[in-house]
Amino acid sequence: MDDDGDQDNVIEEDFYTFLNVPRNATAEEINNAYRRQSRLYHPDKHVDPVLKREAETLFTRTKKAYEVLSDAHQRAIYDSLGTRGLETEGWEIVQRAKTPQEIREEYERLAREREERRLQQRTNPKGNVTVNINATDIFSRYDDEYDDISDRIFPTIEVSGMSFSQSIEAPLTLRDTVTMSGQLGTQNGTGTGSVNVSARRLISSKGWLELDVGAGNGPMLSLKGFRTLTKRLFCNGATILQFTAHGIRPGLVGTLAMQLDKHAVGYLTYRAGIQSAMSTMIVRDTSMSHTSFTMQFGMVHSYISLSYTYKMEERQLKLRGCVKAGTFGAFLEYGAEKKVSQHSSLSASVSVGVPTGVILKIKLSRASQTYSFPIHLCEEVVPAPVFYATVVPLITWTVIKKLIIDPVVREQKERDKEKQKELNKTRMLEKQREAKSAIDLMKATFSRIRSEEEAKRGLVITKALYGRFVYPQERAPRDDDNGPRDEVIDVTIPLQCLVKDSKLVLHNASKSQLPGFYDPCVGEDKQLLLQYLFHAQTHECIIKDAEPLRIPKQSHRVNTT
Repeated sequence: MDDDGDQDNVIEEDFYTFLNVPRNATAEEINNAYRRQSRLYHPDKHVDPVLKREAETLFTRTKKAYEVLSDAHQRAIYDSLGTRGLETEGWEIVQRAKTPQEIREEYERLAREREERRLQQRTNPKGNVTVNINATDIFSRYDDEYDDISDRIFPTIEVSGMSFSQSIEAPLTLRDTVTMSGQLGTQNGTGTGSVNVSARRLISSKGWLELDVGAGNGPMLSLKGFRTLTKRLFCNGATILQFTAHGIRPGLVGTLAMQLDKHAVGYLTYRAGIQSAMSTMIVRDTSMSHTSFTMQFGMVHSYISLSYTYKMEERQLKLRGCVKAGTFGAFLEYGAEKKVSQHSSLSASVSVGVPTGVILKIKLSRASQTYSFPIHLCEEVVPAPVFYATVVPLITWTVIKKLIIDPVVREQKERDKEKQKELNKTRMLEKQREAKSAIDLMKATFSRIRSEEEAKRGLVITKALYGRFVYPQERAPRDDDNGPRDEVIDVTIPLQCLVKDSKLVLHNASKSQLPGFYDPCVGEDKQLLLQYLFHAQTHECIIKDAEPLRIPKQSHRVNTT
């Protein structure tokens, strides 16, 4: 089991929500919240021995939250790193006068010391498998007078080529990394292979140097480097020496890049020697799209290309289009990429061009491994293969999604929920007991605040339920509803105790951390249902767990006519 992943699933304390203050709360707001909550939980306020013990626990938690948020040093650590940052070994050496940025840098230094002990156990494996498939016989039978195709029932589909590549990293220190990679491929019966070893050293935060040694079609030696010149300007370059049977072939590659604006970068690249060419590229990347425009002028190959990707983050889908024309021909490519799980994505694209014809490209990316399947459908551009290359992947995806992916994803979500519940089982039992204790301690305050609000016809909470409802989100359940409720808790008393001057304010955070609350359905989407009186008029609303709330509100008023 991954300890880091388990730690991410464990519920952390939210001091801001526990005190019911916003994350940008001022010192005065924190002090007021602390004084208000202390009056509820101070042990001296309770005579009953059982309530006194419960009050001690909650008062300790209240005091801890106040101590962290009222101390600029600890608050900066907590804001940046959470409670784990407060518990990190070595914080005793940090000066209390440091700024938040210096605090984070100090934490990163301590983290690096732990990281150095784990470097030798880490690699970053990357792999790529490509299988080229020739399926042109489906749409255009090969007419050979020596081959009797009349006897063949099915078209011939064959693997015309395959290639494999793999690389691993071996970190030596925080500045030095060795990468080993290899490639093996075959195309139409001809095989090639190469092996490469590179050593990279981080010179400073602005640049690095890398030495590559390889063997394939003769030995190869190269020296690469990267350097940040200004805030918006950076460059990289490489010198290459390739040793062949006909002598040494030198090469030089240099790229100058400039940040044009917040989302756009321009590149100017010059190649000399092995493949002489000059190219310019402009890349614009935003949260909604990715655009790339390239022009290249070379001794062997010149071209111009434009590609555009539309990102649909909410659906985890990307739509892509590309057009390219040059001395070797032209093509149009369109396709889509869908994220099918946390670490996997599937993409399909259709390439239509001259002289390549029609090619369907299927690619599966799983973590750091990529599997590509270019399927050559036709050597000429004709409507039939274009149509089938577009429609068949859509139909296949729909069937696979319904029959395989959706059930697997649902099962994985259920396993994750169960794992999260198991990891937090002890914690949740403690939170449940703590919430019950808090409500017991609130009862006297609840009665007082409610009586005061009723006397002035102010804000009176008549019903408050928190958890997961079986009702549709757009309709709040009424008192006369007899439908079942699933995993909800009554939080009427805790919310009434938060009413001040006939107002209730909840901030944009999970309500499960509020005093008197706990999470009744870990891993599920939760809601807060409120029914309240204001000026003796009935109001009701239902909000999502992390949604902020300010009541009373005119739009919540229920029309009883």
